[in-house]
This record gives sequence, structure tokens and C-alpha cells, in this order.
Amino acid sequence: MSSNVSARVKKRRDNLRAAGLRPVQIWVPDTRRPGFLDECRRQSAVVAKADADDAGLHGFMEEALADLDPAEE
Repeated sequence: MSSNVSARVKKRRDNLRAAGLRPVQIWVPDTRRPGFLDECRRQSAVVAKADADDAGLHGFMEEALADLDPAEE
């Protein structure tokens, strides 16, 4: 049975490669790891402080949003 599965997987991958795609491996943070939530909170606080300290950021964001709003055209 596993050889049948292996053959199907190989065929699928070969077809994807023939279509011009290639496999990639992506590593992402393990959200189940102890301390993950605390690190998220720490980084969010750093970003929030940086945003609060940047006086021109709010105006810049508002201008950027206005550029995207089709109702303003």
C-alpha cells in the first residue's frame, strides 16, 4: 500500500514540476511552544511603542488609505 501512495505522490510531484513549479520548505513559528504567546505580546508592545513615538505615522497611513479608497475618486 505504501508503494502505491509513494507512486501517486511521485506522479503528482512530477506533474507539478512539469507545470513549472518547484517544491519549497517553509519553516514557521511553533505556536504551541511555551513562551510563544509571551513573545507575541512583547513584540506587539515594541511595535505599538514605535508607532506611538512616530508622530507622522498616522498622517502617512491616512494618506495611503485615501489613495486606496475608490470612493474618493
